[in-house]
Amino acid sequence: MVKNHFLILFAVVLLVGFPAQVFSQSKGAKTKKQTQVKKPNIIFILTDDQRWDAIGYVGNELAYTPEMDKLAKSGTFFNNTIATTPICAASRASIFSGLQERTHGYTFQTGEMKTEYMNEAYPKILKAAGYYTAFFGKFGVKYDNISELYDEYDDYDLLYSKKDRSSYYYKTIGKDTVHLTRYTGYQALQFLDKASKEQPFCLQLSFSAPHASDNTKEQYFWDAETNFVLENTTIPEPKNADDKNYNALPQIVKDGFSRYRWYWRYDTPEKYQYSVKGYYRMIAGIDFEIEKIRKKLEEKGLADNTVIILMGDNGQILGERQIAGKWLMYEDAIKVPLIVYDPRVKNHHDVDEMALNIDVPSTILDLAGVQQPKSWHGKSLVPFLNNKNANVERDTILIEHLWEFENIPPSEGVRTKKWKYFRYVNNKSIEELYNLEEDPTEVNNLIADKNYQDVLDNLRNKCNELIIKYADPYSGVPTGLTAQLNKDDKPIFGWVVPKEIKNQTGYQILVASSQENIDNNIGDVWNSTRINENTSIDILFKGRALLKQSTYYWKVRVWDNFKRTGVYAKSESFTIPK
Repeated sequence: MVKNHFLILFAVVLLVGFPAQVFSQSKGAKTKKQTQVKKPNIIFILTDDQRWDAIGYVGNELAYTPEMDKLAKSGTFFNNTIATTPICAASRASIFSGLQERTHGYTFQTGEMKTEYMNEAYPKILKAAGYYTAFFGKFGVKYDNISELYDEYDDYDLLYSKKDRSSYYYKTIGKDTVHLTRYTGYQALQFLDKASKEQPFCLQLSFSAPHASDNTKEQYFWDAETNFVLENTTIPEPKNADDKNYNALPQIVKDGFSRYRWYWRYDTPEKYQYSVKGYYRMIAGIDFEIEKIRKKLEEKGLADNTVIILMGDNGQILGERQIAGKWLMYEDAIKVPLIVYDPRVKNHHDVDEMALNIDVPSTILDLAGVQQPKSWHGKSLVPFLNNKNANVERDTILIEHLWEFENIPPSEGVRTKKWKYFRYVNNKSIEELYNLEEDPTEVNNLIADKNYQDVLDNLRNKCNELIIKYADPYSGVPTGLTAQLNKDDKPIFGWVVPKEIKNQTGYQILVASSQENIDNNIGDVWNSTRINENTSIDILFKGRALLKQSTYYWKVRVWDNFKRTGVYAKSESFTIPK
């Protein structure tokens, strides 16, 4: 009887206890598996020339952006996002590489982006980490190996060669020729229809809108479905557009493209109304596509695990100061909207901390659980998604536009939360200083106010420090400068080409009458301008007459094999004898 009882008990243990143990282990394994964080999908939407306030969320009644507003209200909106370089090509190069323009050196009219920097481009890193990467729209950077960055891509932009609406209308969906904005949105929907739920993806949508068609009379072209936007509205005149604020601009700005393009778009009331309405209608067109994309995410069951990031590549001046365009250091040119919407985070935040365009690739990698390269300059903004008071330990940022182009003066400077200082590269004596807290529209230049001398000195020094910090390690500086006088007492210049560049493709020599002028890049005795030659010896002075018993100061910079502008060498001097 005892034996039978034991057998029965043993059988119960086998039937009940053992399976329970197995169930317990299985449950434990399942729990462990469930706790593994599923990598999010990421959609990065980059608009072209959308300035910081061109979104309804900030209270701009001209902007029809209900979908962008929903993302901002549900996600994290960064109130002070700065494009470290406010022009399309250089800003996009910075976004891909995570670097300041000072470092990567890429802009219009240079050769392709250096492989050393694109080897650490954010999509390439994501692809190596197991993400499926895709890109549709304006890549905006010359680079031959885009296929190394993306599993699939289609690179296109508005056609600047066209003189009419075909600049934006040349892509087709079926038999219909459609606006580029609609085409990019269509490609996004096609991508999402076939997206795998087993492999995370990163999709970049790079809209050409609201960039103007620069070589057309109309400038702006939009889809007819946005005609209702501002249809019965008279656009208010731009701020600070009186003669006083125009006259306060440096002559080098008034003589350049900033003024030319004002004539193209804003110099009559009719042009101004048409252009500004067109600008906002093009943004509304992007908003329509975002709505379709979000609906598709819901339909495919992807919405709850897809982070959406939206940012402008740079700002846009819409007639303020009687100028147009971007590329200058004013707030309307450098400030852009930035939204990070993560459906897994239920908190909404407005963040006042300065964010940068180069923070976006860092943020994308952080969201994907991938470490950013040590060489990158940006910082992840992920901490702000849960804590609006997070700190990225950043007090001063470098802002710059370094394209050497005769119609757009290059400039450089620094910005803090309170202050902005900048100067023009080819005449550093032209400086501007603004208290952004008291003067957010930057009309009161304090550069000559002695009460702010300490502030000015500090910002100048900080600007110089950051320029050195972010110098391109592959560029180098000319050395061994020599100025030998010939029999006519004219100097013959020479220098050693930096070993860091493969070969010199051009040079520029400045000769000045004072140390102050040469330090400010003012060649008041001779400015050779850019000479597209590889010679670095026996270069004869061709400036104005030199005075006997006078000392002159000179320096040189060179362009490398990628046609990237180099840094000026340390200045040297020569003296004309009796």
